[in-house]
Amino acid sequence: MVAQQHRRRGGTMAVAATVMGVMAATGCSGGGAVADEGDGGGTVDEVVRAADALERARSSRARTAMEMATGGTRVTIRGDGGYDFARRTGRLTVVLPPDPAGADEHEPITELLTPGALYMKNRGAGVPADKWVRVDTAALDDGNLVTGGATDPLAAAELLRGAEQVTFVGETEVEGERVRHFRGTTDIGRAARAARPHARAALAAAAKGFADRAVPFDVYLDDAGLLRKVRHRFTFANEGRAVAVTSTTVLFDFGEPVEVRLPAQEDIYTGKVEV
Repeated sequence: MVAQQHRRRGGTMAVAATVMGVMAATGCSGGGAVADEGDGGGTVDEVVRAADALERARSSRARTAMEMATGGTRVTIRGDGGYDFARRTGRLTVVLPPDPAGADEHEPITELLTPGALYMKNRGAGVPADKWVRVDTAALDDGNLVTGGATDPLAAAELLRGAEQVTFVGETEVEGERVRHFRGTTDIGRAARAARPHARAALAAAAKGFADRAVPFDVYLDDAGLLRKVRHRFTFANEGRAVAVTSTTVLFDFGEPVEVRLPAQEDIYTGKVEV
């Protein structure tokens, strides 16, 4: 899959842009990935309904990993936190990879995930340490599927509403739970049309921003239909280089309370964010 170069509208800056700078220091180029094809039979509906099952579960802990690869270089952004699926809000602590040029390691970034907006604290790049940066996810060419360095867990599930060519791979375990592994592709445009209102605008932006809307995925569901793990594989162009992105979300400890408190207006930075 190849996507158009992501533009940062409105002067906003992204976590993934920092990683692009890290990778650019190595001067690499690369390619992408394609999902297996096959007859999904009755498995498609279960995958499509994954977001609905999460909302019924109300909340969970979450662990994320976003691996970006170009040429022979791979860097990984890791996140840890929780998500309230009933309120559609989440909180992650995102850790950026070290700079291969030898610069100091980046401080962890706190991200608050909400319908329509991403809030980041300790963003750096000229932003005061005690201030938050607010990003309108519908104004991002990728709908924040990649930009924030972690795919919003509920958005990752909503993206599955466009699933097709789903096959059952087999049974395995995730976090000690028996799960069923499915593989297929999802169409971002179809997912945007089928998504709940809270996710529709961001996915619609992504459908326009990616040149190829087909996204290969692997998803792992437990016996109750709860999404325990999902991996999406994106490919986009960054300054003429093909960048393959694998975004993985693991969910566990369902029902665990998750507190998300949005910053006050005076705590949101409105100045210029440097690259």
